[in-house]
Amino acid sequence: MNPLTIKNCSGSIEAWFPRGLLDGEECFTSTHLTNEGLCPVRITWNEGIVSSIAPIDIPSQYPTKFALPRLLEPHAHIDKAFTWTEYPNLIGTYGGALKHNFQEHQNRTGDTVRLRGERSLKLGLKNGLRAVRSHIDSFGSFADQSWEVLLDLRSQWRELIELQLVALVPLEFWITAKGRLFASKVANFGGLLGGVLVPPFDKRKARRVLVEVLKLANDLGCGIDLHIDEADIQPGLGLKQLVQALDQVDNQVPITCSHASSMSLLPLVDLRRLADSLAHHQINVVALPLTNAWLLGRCSKGTEVKRPLAPIAELQQAGVTVAVGGDNAQDPWLPLGNFDPIELISYSLLLAHLAPWQRLGLSPFTTSAASLMRLEWDGILRRGSPAELIVLNASSWAEALATSSDRRVLINGLWLDKHNVGEDNLNFGQ
Repeated sequence: MNPLTIKNCSGSIEAWFPRGLLDGEECFTSTHLTNEGLCPVRITWNEGIVSSIAPIDIPSQYPTKFALPRLLEPHAHIDKAFTWTEYPNLIGTYGGALKHNFQEHQNRTGDTVRLRGERSLKLGLKNGLRAVRSHIDSFGSFADQSWEVLLDLRSQWRELIELQLVALVPLEFWITAKGRLFASKVANFGGLLGGVLVPPFDKRKARRVLVEVLKLANDLGCGIDLHIDEADIQPGLGLKQLVQALDQVDNQVPITCSHASSMSLLPLVDLRRLADSLAHHQINVVALPLTNAWLLGRCSKGTEVKRPLAPIAELQQAGVTVAVGGDNAQDPWLPLGNFDPIELISYSLLLAHLAPWQRLGLSPFTTSAASLMRLEWDGILRRGSPAELIVLNASSWAEALATSSDRRVLINGLWLDKHNVGEDNLNFGQ
């Protein structure tokens, strides 16, 4: 699978593009700007690299297309994707998801993990993803086989999608002899150390374990991405223990906290204080509004209108890098999801009040996600950047989000033939 070695990948397109995703060195100060912050531009590329970005100043020539850079998925679970039908969590609770996840895990094979991974990456490719960070259930006898399969997929897909892998285990596993050995393997694979810290738990024990995990990660030079405070009780308890643990460690590795849902239930003064502490320790956060809205804050006797979700705006105001992820895809944790970043922006508009025509409403899906995932390209379009685009038949954000299924994807200056994704040789055209 290496269609991207084709040379002379040149072309151009005229489209509305978010001004906030155009490099400041490009001169568009006098160009027409819509109320949604969109510029009409002509993007030209040669050999897979953007060669020019020119404004379109004549109204009669304004484009009918809408373009974005290829987008990102900072938090997924491709090893368990598409298992809802066999293991449905019909009551929609966290406990129910855990129960059915365990049942599914007992019946995994290398073939099922490969099929789920391939389906996830194919969907992501068609929908416009260029990178996916996936947490992998890595505790028990099947861990080595899962990693073998997914590392093979990572290698096969590296020209099309960057696949990052996080080892998801009980947090205390890392401080055992087997855990330390496995952590060394994960670091050698270029993966990240993961884990779960969800209340109720013993605070003193949790801090001790976190200190040891932080020291281990620093010894190995390995990043960390934790499931933390995915709960509707004891607000921010896991994050508080992490902050206290970091006060005891000279940390030099990137740390991401996924979920951080219960933090939003803190009184505002306490919330802001904790957000400042996260910023001080350079902790990144991935908010996951879909799964949180489905599993958390349930009321058995009625409709609960307050749903725990990472306090995105307060975190951003404190200087924390915040990305938004889709999390689960049709598994016991969420019956929705299909690795569609445009759909995720649509849902987040409603669930998190993230308006993509605002800078801080769009950055969790673009520049902040790229920074958190430590990608080479920040997602800003400039001369010399990769010619990698999602193009929709729209001339506004409203139209783009309403017609998101109709799109074309440009990869390294070549248009993906989405009808042939899934064949051994993907088809591209100029």
